[in-house]
Amino acid sequence: MSLVIKQGNCCLIDHWEFIAKLYKDVLFEENYQSYTLSAKLFSITSEVRTRKRKKVYEELSIETSKIKRMYEEFIAKVPNSIKERISQKYNILDTSSVRDFSASLFQSTIFDHHSINGGSTSDIPLKCKIQNEYFLIPPNSRFYYGSVNEECHKLDNGIFDLVIADPPWWNRYIRRLKNANEQLSYEMMYNEDIAAIPLSNLLSSNCLVAVWCTNSPANIQAVKNLIFRNWGVRYVASWHWLKVAVDLSPICPFGTGSTKQPYEMLIIGKVGSVAPIPDGQLIVSIPSALHSHKPPLLDLLKPYINKEQPRILELFARYLLPDTTSVGYEPLKWQHISFSE
Repeated sequence: MSLVIKQGNCCLIDHWEFIAKLYKDVLFEENYQSYTLSAKLFSITSEVRTRKRKKVYEELSIETSKIKRMYEEFIAKVPNSIKERISQKYNILDTSSVRDFSASLFQSTIFDHHSINGGSTSDIPLKCKIQNEYFLIPPNSRFYYGSVNEECHKLDNGIFDLVIADPPWWNRYIRRLKNANEQLSYEMMYNEDIAAIPLSNLLSSNCLVAVWCTNSPANIQAVKNLIFRNWGVRYVASWHWLKVAVDLSPICPFGTGSTKQPYEMLIIGKVGSVAPIPDGQLIVSIPSALHSHKPPLLDLLKPYINKEQPRILELFARYLLPDTTSVGYEPLKWQHISFSE
């Protein structure tokens, strides 16, 4: 995470800046090189809804109204100099070009890494060759490519202080994507399958668990009452990630009912004793055009763990993080050198 500004329970972070700092000095064949994600991936503009609604006026839910109010109060305090700097930095491509660019990167980075495990014990980032392709590997990181259920059994000797999970929740939209593109390795899971992940034996006596969740009420309740219970975790707080465009406006209007929202939820639980975690935090950032590319939150979560060097586990990982063990079908995908400049 690269913090831009914080006001009360709201903060603006810059995902691109985090990557730029992380890979500022990458070691490759005794030379140092600098990399960051292509800024084109963050050239996100706001969506405009033109569809006619059946009702002239519908009230926002209590939760959506609260998030909207927090955002409006927060963004009014962000200096114009920051708004202008961000807009100049990322306003590079139009929406269609960004989608085409993202799709071309996806298609060109489909690899068969089944059962490949690896990582780095170096304190500096490395550029490594894996199956004749180059990838960026962050400091002190490990990755396990495969089914989260199976790989968690192999990690039975590991105990982690912070766990972050981004499950592939079952939904009709992703199902249509998979039907249209068999190359997608995004395997949807039912709530009961996620709850069955053998995680409880991997949690330290004082551990923080954070799960990315859709805005589906059924999924939210499943995390709190089914998944956390099966993992031996107690629910403590809910945060929201508000996705904004290059002009810092929400990527789409705040919606009513089951319509698309410009935010996602992070549900946080704990085992044992951790520092008090505030409820209702709002994280604002420009998302990348890559599917389900969540912002790095280690710097926001680690302060609540009473440990100088916590052991960190990420499940369903799509990219690698420093000092973290990453597990899933795509932990290396966005580490490929083609995503970087």
